[in-house]
Parts: sequence; structure tokens; C-alpha cells
Amino acid sequence: MKRILTILTLLGVLSACENHATLFVGTYSDGFFAYDFDLDKGDVLPGEPAKAPMLNPSFLAVDGDRVYAVSEMPDSTASVWGWRYTGNGFESLGSQLTGLPNGGEDPCYVSTDGRFLAVANYSGGSLAVYQLKDDGGIAPLDSLVFSSTGGPDLSRQDKPHVHCALFTPDKQLLFTEFSADAISSMDITPLGAANFRKRAQLPADFGPRHLLLNANRLYCIGELSGDIAVLSYPEMSLLQVVKADEVDARGAADLHLSPDGKYLYASLRLKNDGIAVFQVSEEGLLYKVGYQQTGSHPRNFTVLEHWVLVACRDTDQVEIYRRDKKSGSLQDTGRRIQVPKPVFVGIY
Repeated sequence: MKRILTILTLLGVLSACENHATLFVGTYSDGFFAYDFDLDKGDVLPGEPAKAPMLNPSFLAVDGDRVYAVSEMPDSTASVWGWRYTGNGFESLGSQLTGLPNGGEDPCYVSTDGRFLAVANYSGGSLAVYQLKDDGGIAPLDSLVFSSTGGPDLSRQDKPHVHCALFTPDKQLLFTEFSADAISSMDITPLGAANFRKRAQLPADFGPRHLLLNANRLYCIGELSGDIAVLSYPEMSLLQVVKADEVDARGAADLHLSPDGKYLYASLRLKNDGIAVFQVSEEGLLYKVGYQQTGSHPRNFTVLEHWVLVACRDTDQVEIYRRDKKSGSLQDTGRRIQVPKPVFVGIY
């Protein structure tokens, strides 16, 4: 009888663990963190999080137990790091500079397809591409592609900026050219990044920041315009431009789809900080249905089936919202995760 009870207890523990996931939080501080997140309760479990020590890990990409993080520095020390997460801590896989040494300043976005790593360098105005080693380490710089200008905002588009890099299932690498109001596409071959393949021009003063690809629809949020552009993919023809920022704050930041693809969410900063909610039609077009105010400077967030976690940089907190699957609306749970200057959140 005692043995049966022990087995039942273990099965209960294993069943509970199935509803947990790892929450990674990147910061403008001296490291990023890994928490054990309870998907049923919508909160982190008690205990100290694991920490990977590095400067300004402002954006992360996760591939299995490998975590890649940019060190967003404004000089030639800017770099991208690889880490292996063991469940209890982090083991370093090494790092590479994001420039030559120039052109790599302020890396702000990193992504991977498991074979290559791409880094968007904001102040450097370039896209850096690396091949990954078998052990997950980062090989020396493979390609460095510089962006251009052309946008009308002479204070914020006066120099080239790249803000996002996204691998696609058809072996393309998309990236946003913030100061040129454009999205560009490159081929990814077994030998690395090739020449430009296609460029989609967006409305002037758009300031393209982050991209999101869902089947044959590509979504792009404009930091300056506060709009979201919907494009066909792979044609990259503009289908719709919809307003997200109603107060002209010029600080639109991030966008994510709900797991079922029925709602799209966008974070807005600098004025009336919050999350705009859009319903997604069967054609992939957007219709605004709500707005949820948040703490100060919601730079990045993540959307789960029942929860939305928002990194509020200027309040040193990750805020947790309950998500209504039917309406898409958000409700503040009041639960907070205290983190110094959080600017990235991701559940894996």
C-alpha cells in the first residue's frame, strides 16, 4: 500500500510539472534570468531564478536548451552570447562581436533557425549573420549587411537602423530597415547569407520595428507611425495598414499573436502605455477590439493561452494579465515579478 501511495505521489508531481514552463527575462542590467512558471496559476514558483551574467541582455532567442542573447552596448564591445540552460543554471557557449568592430553597436534583436544566428544592430545600422557550431557555439561573423536611410524623420531616421531579423520556413531572412521604411529579404544558403532578394517599401515615417509571420501573412509594427502593416507572404505586397497608437506617442514596440491565431497584440510606449488588441479575420486582416493600460514602458511581452506577460522597463516589473480566449481582452491579475529593467520576456 505504501508503495502504491508513493507511486501515486510521484505521478502527481510529474503531472503538475507538465504545466510548468521556463520564463526567460532579459534586462538592461547585469544579466538575464530563468524562472519556473506555472501555466495553470499564471505565476512564477517560489525560489531564486537562475541568472546568466552579462551586460544588457536586452533580447533573447531560445533553441532547445540553447539561449542566445545580445549584449546591447553602444560601442565596439557589443556582442552576442550563447548559453546552455541546464534547468538549474547557465553554461557559457562563448560570444562573438556584432561588428567589424564598427557597425555592431546596440544589437537589439537576435533570432535563430538552428543553423544560423541573425542579429539586428540598431545604432550600427547593420544585420549580422553567424553560422552555429555543432555544440551550439557561435562561429565568427559570416555576413554583415548595412542598411540605409530615406525616411522623413530627420531626428530618428537620420542614420541607418536595423531593428529585427526573422528566419522564415522558406529559408529567407527578413529584416526591418527602420530608417528606410522598408522590409528586406535575403536568401539563406548552406554557405550563409546571400544577396538581397526582395524589398517591400512601407509608408513614409513608418519606422518598421518588429516582424511577425503567420502562414501567408506578414505583420510589421511601425515604431514611429504607431501603425501595423499587413503584407502578403512571400509576395510582400501591402494589404492593410491599421492604427495601433491613437495618441501619436511614436513608441510602438512589439507584436504577438495568440496561440490560436485569433488575436494580435501590440505594445505601445511613451504615452498612454499599454497593449492594443486586434481581432484577426480569416484573411489575416486586423480589426481593433480593445486596449489594456500597463505599467511604464512596455517594451516587450509574450502571449500564452491564458496569460500575457509584459516587461515594463521603467517600473522594474514583469506584469501578469489574464487573457480571455473568446474576446481577446486582458485583465490585470495584480501579480508582479520584480526584475531590474526588464525588456524581454519569453516562455519556452
